[in-house]
Amino acid sequence: MDVLDQGTEAGERAGFAERIKTETDAAHRATEQSRFVGDLLAGKLTKEGYAALLAQTYLVYEALERAADAHVADPIAAPFITDDLVRLPSLAADLEFLLGPTWRDQVAATPATAAYVARLEEVAFDSAADFVAHHYLRYMGDLSGGQIIRRMLERAYGYEVDGLRFYIFDRIAKPKVFKDEYRANLDAAPLSAEAQARFIAEVNLAYRLNGALFADLEADIDRYLVK
Repeated sequence: MDVLDQGTEAGERAGFAERIKTETDAAHRATEQSRFVGDLLAGKLTKEGYAALLAQTYLVYEALERAADAHVADPIAAPFITDDLVRLPSLAADLEFLLGPTWRDQVAATPATAAYVARLEEVAFDSAADFVAHHYLRYMGDLSGGQIIRRMLERAYGYEVDGLRFYIFDRIAKPKVFKDEYRANLDAAPLSAEAQARFIAEVNLAYRLNGALFADLEADIDRYLVK
């Protein structure tokens, strides 16, 4: 159950978003060292390799976006939940473009993805703060580094819209403004110091789960290398 701190002054809460960024930076950087992602962005993998990454991503978002439905009225989570961020339809469209109409038959969780989804099932439905921790990592990443990935995939594979819909946020005209508002909502979230510490720990865990997802794909990278 989330620990609310209704008595905390706004000034004392300010800077939580910056703390999250600072205190998860090492885990974030470790995740960025993935060879699988590096080879993908360099154009060294086949479209099946890209589809393999999107398939695992789809399974993560399927759980995360189901969890959002459980928190639409929660005072901690509600400020972060918006249809403008929903990614499942875009992921489905990209997978159909890459793999064809039977793409769902080709999607199966790797062990790391199964563990990632299990963690979401364990905490993101019952704890609004844990849900937002995972929400923060995924969607803020999509709106930040994800846009760099989009441009690199455009150059490497020639995709323009189809194949890149996951990274295209048609309903967010000004991503920077959106991200600033998101960070302001983090700063204003009614969390105690203890709950903030747990939140940051969950973000760090989410980075490790994401890194493990990349590692599983990398273990099978030979099958996706362009010959």
